[in-house]
Amino acid sequence: MRFEEVVEIVAFNSGTPTQRISFVPHPITGTTNEQCREYLEGNDPITGKPIIQEIIEGLTVPHPDDQKTGTIERPRERLLAPDTPENLENLFIAKRLTDYMTITLPTEERVAEMLSGTSRSPDEKVGYMQASPPHPLWSYTVEMVAVSAVMAGCKPEYFPVVLAIAATGVTSLFTSTTSFSRMVVINGPIRNELNMNMGIGALGPFNHANATIGRAWTIMSRCLSGSGIPGENYLGSQGNNLNYNNLCFPENEERLPEGWLPLHVQNGFQPEESVVSVFSGYGVSRPDTTFSGTLYTQLPSWLKHCYPNAGACMFLDPLTADKLKSEDFNSKEELIQWCWDNTKIKVEDYWNHYSLIELFIRPRAEKGTEPYASWLNLPQGSVIPHFLNKRMINIIAVGGETNQFWQLGDHSYITSVSIDEWR
Repeated sequence: MRFEEVVEIVAFNSGTPTQRISFVPHPITGTTNEQCREYLEGNDPITGKPIIQEIIEGLTVPHPDDQKTGTIERPRERLLAPDTPENLENLFIAKRLTDYMTITLPTEERVAEMLSGTSRSPDEKVGYMQASPPHPLWSYTVEMVAVSAVMAGCKPEYFPVVLAIAATGVTSLFTSTTSFSRMVVINGPIRNELNMNMGIGALGPFNHANATIGRAWTIMSRCLSGSGIPGENYLGSQGNNLNYNNLCFPENEERLPEGWLPLHVQNGFQPEESVVSVFSGYGVSRPDTTFSGTLYTQLPSWLKHCYPNAGACMFLDPLTADKLKSEDFNSKEELIQWCWDNTKIKVEDYWNHYSLIELFIRPRAEKGTEPYASWLNLPQGSVIPHFLNKRMINIIAVGGETNQFWQLGDHSYITSVSIDEWR
């Protein structure tokens, strides 16, 4: 039973360590109503007791510790005792504070140097982060974020970008039983100030700023929210290789076609502002052909590979963006509208072919939540939007113009934060 540990930890962290818990066999996804009933009428796989009896006893039989009060202390020392570099690195690994690759040890001198990259006070609170909604929110200061930036190998001039990511409060190691990845896109003048790579190989390990800023997000997620502990608050069945340093790259704004706005401007910022934007999804795929006069047949079919009600993010080489511009898409918004209009799904396919829709959306529809309630009552053959709204489709120009190339991610936009506020 893969959920025993995580459920007991959540109960403890919520201040209810004596909470009665009953387990049913797993998995639930894809099982029929009849199978679920058999589970309930059977025995708890952990205790061996009949599940129904266990639930009744849990609701009616008091526990001797139910009336206890108090707090759960989580003290943290600011400094570790001096030791050899090898022993200290092993200590960080043992405490699960790294991505298990070699780190730069965060000495006081190195952290002080990192803090020179911002005007903010070391003890200023940056925000809160949690591994996932059932887990507690942890707060952290500028100095704590600096420790993670040092460990990841960042330079002080990168630090405002790392602080802006920290200020989103979004962990890069979000968990479900599926294996999520996260993405951060950088816009504005700071891209060139830091010599970030938005051209050839921008999504790969070919630039110090891209690589270490993305890695800092992973390390701070482990250190500042306790994320990414398998079996406790990470349950992704297979994991995701993108979690090492996430997708971290700048948009190639200079090569956007005329009339196409950079991502941060689309989200309400000024062109001269430097901004981070974070996304959540699963991965990136390569369509089987480039745009060569067949856009109108390729793009809708590939967008439908994205899960309904999730997101779609198109990574377009500037050459591809230019071609789309030549085909009368005079803005990102026009292209997004066209994609939304041409990616409809039959209502019977929506309700019957996707387990997550069945588990999470159908109950909301049955309770009257719109637009799902109306969709549930549509006759077979009716079509509905594949994406809930146009905001779930995003377009980013990135690449070095060596090929008319594009990739598709299923990442949904979460939020954006100004980097300039953290300089």
